[in-house]
Amino acid sequence: MAFAEGRRQRRAAERRRALRRRAIARAVHRRPMLQMLLLPIVALLITAVAASVAAAIAFIALIGAIVGPVLLVGGTTFVVARHRRRRALARAEAAPPRPAWDEAHARFGALAAAYAEYECDPMAVLHRPALSDVRVPSTARFVDAFSHAQALHTDAHPGDEHAAGYVAAVDAAERAWRAATEAADRIRLSGLSTEERASVERVIKLLTVARDSGNEAERLAAYARARSELHRLDAAGVVHIPGVATAALERAARGALPA
Repeated sequence: MAFAEGRRQRRAAERRRALRRRAIARAVHRRPMLQMLLLPIVALLITAVAASVAAAIAFIALIGAIVGPVLLVGGTTFVVARHRRRRALARAEAAPPRPAWDEAHARFGALAAAYAEYECDPMAVLHRPALSDVRVPSTARFVDAFSHAQALHTDAHPGDEHAAGYVAAVDAAERAWRAATEAADRIRLSGLSTEERASVERVIKLLTVARDSGNEAERLAAYARARSELHRLDAAGVVHIPGVATAALERAARGALPA
């Protein structure tokens, strides 16, 4: 009995092992089929994902191509506009208002008239010879300042930036003119020798006679002598007679000649 029971148990165990082996064999047989079914699905999924990524990249590139130039142009325009606004604001803060240019324009006209009046008058030149001598430092500074203002002078308003430079140049020219005239008033004939000073004073008297005398012959003689003395003094470097003063003297002398 015991032996028979043992044999039944061994057979049952063998049957169970046989059933497991057949189950494993069936499972192994079905796995390649399952893999064959899954591979296309996985491939389709990978292809779909890749296509989606490519489409996304293409879409982003398209958006960048469209929006990029717009942003670049817009950004550049904004930067340029902001820079121009800042420059305009800086010029507005630095530049004087229009009335300041108008005033400087009028002041320069008065200065130019005063300077021309001096240079055209031989008598004024002889009373203040230092004002026509650029070897005198104050006179040289005025000539430079006047030339600079004259170079910036315009009939119409030239714009804020140019106007600011012009106003400053006119201010400098006026200061230099005052300094030069004050120095010339102090110097007068003090830099000349006794003989040179006597010659200048003699010409002044001759010009006074030529201007005030009612006698044509006397006036003619006075002008002739004055012109000769002035030419000698100018050639010797004692005084500098501007060309316009010499021309004025020539015109006055011709006017004294009888018709």
